[in-house]
Amino acid sequence: MRTVNMRQDDKYVEVEEKESAGMIQQVISKYLPYWPLLIVFSFLSLAGAYAYLRYATPMYEATATLIIKDKNKGADQGDVVSNVGGVTAQKDIDNEIEVLKSRGLMEAVVKKLNLYVSLSRKGNLKANDAYFLSPIAIEAQNPDSIVAVDEVDFNYDKNTQTVLLNGKDKYAINEFVSTPYGVLKFTTNKYYKAFLESNGKQLSFSLDDPKNVAVGISKALTITPTKSALLDISFKDPIPQRAVNILNCLISTYEEKSLDEKNVNTRNTLAFINDRLTLLKRDIDSTEKRIQQFRSGSDAVDPANKGGILMTGVATATQEIDKVKTQMSVLNEVEKYVTSKAGQSGIVPSTLGLADATLATLTTKLNTAEAEYEKLRKTVGENNPRVVALADEISKIRPSIMENISSQKASLNATMRSLSASSGSYSAQLQGVPAKERKLMEISRDLQTKNENYNFLLANKNKAELELASAITGSKVVDPALAGKFPVSPKRMMIYMLAIMAAMGLFVATILVKDSFTGKIKYRNEIEKMTNIPIIGEIAFEKTSSPLVIEKGTRSFVAEEFRKLRISLSFLGIDAAHKKLLLTSSISGEGKSFIAANLAVSISLTGKKVVLVDLDLNNPSLSKMLNVNYEDGVTEYLNGEKTAEEVINKLDTHESLYFISAGSLPENPTELLANGKVKPLIDYLESNFDMVIIDTSPAVLVTDAYILSGMCDATLYVIRHNYSPKMLIRRIDESNQINPIHNPAIVFNGVKTRGVFKNNYGYGYDYVYGNKERGRKTKKAS
Repeated sequence: MRTVNMRQDDKYVEVEEKESAGMIQQVISKYLPYWPLLIVFSFLSLAGAYAYLRYATPMYEATATLIIKDKNKGADQGDVVSNVGGVTAQKDIDNEIEVLKSRGLMEAVVKKLNLYVSLSRKGNLKANDAYFLSPIAIEAQNPDSIVAVDEVDFNYDKNTQTVLLNGKDKYAINEFVSTPYGVLKFTTNKYYKAFLESNGKQLSFSLDDPKNVAVGISKALTITPTKSALLDISFKDPIPQRAVNILNCLISTYEEKSLDEKNVNTRNTLAFINDRLTLLKRDIDSTEKRIQQFRSGSDAVDPANKGGILMTGVATATQEIDKVKTQMSVLNEVEKYVTSKAGQSGIVPSTLGLADATLATLTTKLNTAEAEYEKLRKTVGENNPRVVALADEISKIRPSIMENISSQKASLNATMRSLSASSGSYSAQLQGVPAKERKLMEISRDLQTKNENYNFLLANKNKAELELASAITGSKVVDPALAGKFPVSPKRMMIYMLAIMAAMGLFVATILVKDSFTGKIKYRNEIEKMTNIPIIGEIAFEKTSSPLVIEKGTRSFVAEEFRKLRISLSFLGIDAAHKKLLLTSSISGEGKSFIAANLAVSISLTGKKVVLVDLDLNNPSLSKMLNVNYEDGVTEYLNGEKTAEEVINKLDTHESLYFISAGSLPENPTELLANGKVKPLIDYLESNFDMVIIDTSPAVLVTDAYILSGMCDATLYVIRHNYSPKMLIRRIDESNQINPIHNPAIVFNGVKTRGVFKNNYGYGYDYVYGNKERGRKTKKAS
């Protein structure tokens, strides 16, 4: 990826692009050789995924949509009668979600659907759910007394209509019977599908406590609120029909409980009205009897016009006084409730007959808050912030009610005094009206007042009964439960993708572990990260009996790599004026002598006069590689026993190639090199040969390389693939700061083929120099 600004020098852009391409190449070369291993892991992972999908229990999801009248949405509750058939009750959506998820509600669903009974049919590897497979369903008479039991085998005899438990106890169906597992009823399963029956497969059932089952079902229930007070309810189950049944039963049970809660207020209001109607009916009957007795026992006649007007005034005042008394009575009832039930929940008495609607609103608000407080406290606990807020709200409403009652009482008392004064004035003027007529009119006035109050209460009773009969809840089903045709889990494509990802992860981890545990250098990029010394050549590993892989006319891949290394020496400044090249390594066995010998042969094939010097006086190996045995060598020259001309030997096997052996092994090789005679030898060779290649001891083990490096024009530091320790490579730069090696460069030797089939050299090399079967003569090249 190009991240360099285009205004910068093109050189930096090119470098960055090369680095990016190099990283990709490194990743490819690291993992691509092992591609058959990836195929094996992928096959095993996919086979495991197939086996999992073959025996995993598929889960189906049923969904339903419910609308809740949320009081926070700002909808008006309105009059019950005018809203028949609509959603009227207002609720807090968050609280209703908790109610739907509550254990008590789910436990009721478990009992209704007999979910405490689990039916199964034994299979070859695992038991299958027998919701559709069992001809028999089971019901407990008292689910709360169930003792958990597992795998009770049973068989159903259709001819005798009996069920056999554990092969010994036989029971009739369609009636409660006493069994070792409780009082149970065996009934025909309405969901039984005979075409799924498999002969020879044993049926069994297990029982569990409904509370435990309810907890498990609640975990599979998901409720998501959406816009417009809608709740999306979903449930996952291996049996789609059972998931639908659970959701539908949950919604119906929730609505039943909500309706019961709503009807509590209406029933209490009806009870209050009925009590008042009974008292008024009794008073009306008594008053009518008094009128009848009075008329039959007196000579009362119709009052005079004046008396009638006065009596009408008195009657009106008295009627108003009675209404005030009734309102005072209602206020006393409400005041009595508020003062006696402080801190407790209950049903606030009706405020029917009061002219001030504020008290009705406050009592309704108190009743709603107390009901919500009780319901919420059962589900979330008393320390819940919402419960505390409701308690605080209730504590604020009660003083408001008391203040309103006090205000209304003061107003009613003033009205009472005014009406009493008016009534007294009328009565005083009626002194001239005959006493019997006045008494008859008083009794009739009393009867009229009671009849009006009775009709008022009767009308409100009818309204309350209509509200009770309307069965309106605070919710409504938008979409009933419906299960999908296809399972939602396990997801086949996802499982297979995860299997492939797991195979790739295992593949990468296997190679990383394999590479990390060795502690050896395996990749070129590892060398580049550990040292700043450039790498000028890579020599592939080739299994051969001869240590010399360079011969005249050789066209092998390794020979070509030595030719590349020969050309790369010019980048180190090796030319006609700078011809001294030193080879060393970290430890023995990294192939420095192998590189020195073959590089010398490769350069000599170009016609240059090359001398190869074995200055590894600790463990010389060049004589063995070249298959020569010269007794006199470097040791004899340094000891002053031989001259330079006497230790230089012409190799018969290679033109233009000369060799100086190590000679006899000295006891003190390092001190021998420091005697000052090695510099004249190197200067002599420089003046008489086109190329001087010196092989010396490993730099980590002895200091010979540091002594000789300053006398040479360049130093090749040999690192061997899968052999050189990473720890020693990290120390190269540190050592160079103390004892610097002159003009160093690295040769990465012995790069072995990698991968399962080993058809490349670990760095993407698939090219083989020359055809294996040419079928024609070719011109030999050096």
